[in-house]
Amino acid sequence: MALTVQLQKRYGDFLLDVNFTVENGEALALLGASGCGKSTTLKCIAGIDRPDRGRIELDSRVLFDSEAGIDLPPQKRRVGLLFQSYALFPNMTVERNVAVCLGRLDQRRRRERTAELLALLRLEEQAALYPRQLSGGQQQRAALARILAAEPRALLLDEPFSSLDSFLKWQLEQELREILGRFSGPVVWVSHDQGESRRNCPRVCVLENGRSAPVTDMAELMTNPGTVSAARLSGCQNYVSIRPGPAPGLVEVPDWGLTLRAAAPWREGVTTLGLRADRVRPEEAEEANAFPCQVVRVVEDGTSLLAALCPEAAPPGAPLLWMELPKDVWAALPDHARLLVAVRPEDLMLLNE
Repeated sequence: MALTVQLQKRYGDFLLDVNFTVENGEALALLGASGCGKSTTLKCIAGIDRPDRGRIELDSRVLFDSEAGIDLPPQKRRVGLLFQSYALFPNMTVERNVAVCLGRLDQRRRRERTAELLALLRLEEQAALYPRQLSGGQQQRAALARILAAEPRALLLDEPFSSLDSFLKWQLEQELREILGRFSGPVVWVSHDQGESRRNCPRVCVLENGRSAPVTDMAELMTNPGTVSAARLSGCQNYVSIRPGPAPGLVEVPDWGLTLRAAAPWREGVTTLGLRADRVRPEEAEEANAFPCQVVRVVEDGTSLLAALCPEAAPPGAPLLWMELPKDVWAALPDHARLLVAVRPEDLMLLNE
């Protein structure tokens, strides 16, 4: 069982051009900047929006084909879409919101299945409540119970935790992961939270300016994003312009007054060096890619700490270099005003614009 999506949809000068496949039991993260077409893609798959052209197939069953004139209505697609707003019927109780999707069953079986789903999502005590009486987490679970009642063959999650506080978000993420572990169909997960995507989706498809990049492993995106846009989506914090160095394997960083060794070969179109803050580390002795920095400021972030550094060879106004360390490691450093730091050649990401 797989979901294959090939679609194009134009909005004025903007063209959404998407092509990806999600296999049975796989969760695919769909990542991109705001306005790049992620939510529209989900709506086209679910049948809420209509592509201008393309083909969408689920389980070897064609949901949409512009050339063949096939465009199944949403209720016939067997696709469950969890909206950011959850879209519960406000005039129905939780129990009724779930039962309404079980109309094909007889009355006795409908009651039994509704009870099963409410128990699965731990909503038995909220069964008689209306959506306005529920917390954000309870609304999400009710919406998910209603989706599962329709026995979907694919699940589409559109920013499922965007409206929740951090503790509830973490709690519901664990619950949703458990539910998805029992779901046999493909899952497409849209999120702006790269940590959330990394924890739940082993594969990723990046949308840049409306066009989808080839599906890749999430680990590959983290180590070799390829472009500045993809690196930002993956959570990279440091960017600086670079040019080829005086010898193969070397890159020049004029804004920092440095020449660094990179493990990746130089390729055509590279303009920028990307460097994750947690890959910058303090050193006590000289080594490859080690250089002194002045500490400009320090920002605490939970159990870790972010230090803004200025390489000593950098000209005035140069971009800062951010380093992330555990607080205990920072506290053990002998000097908090001047540091010798280093980056491994394999941690330097050569990026196209």
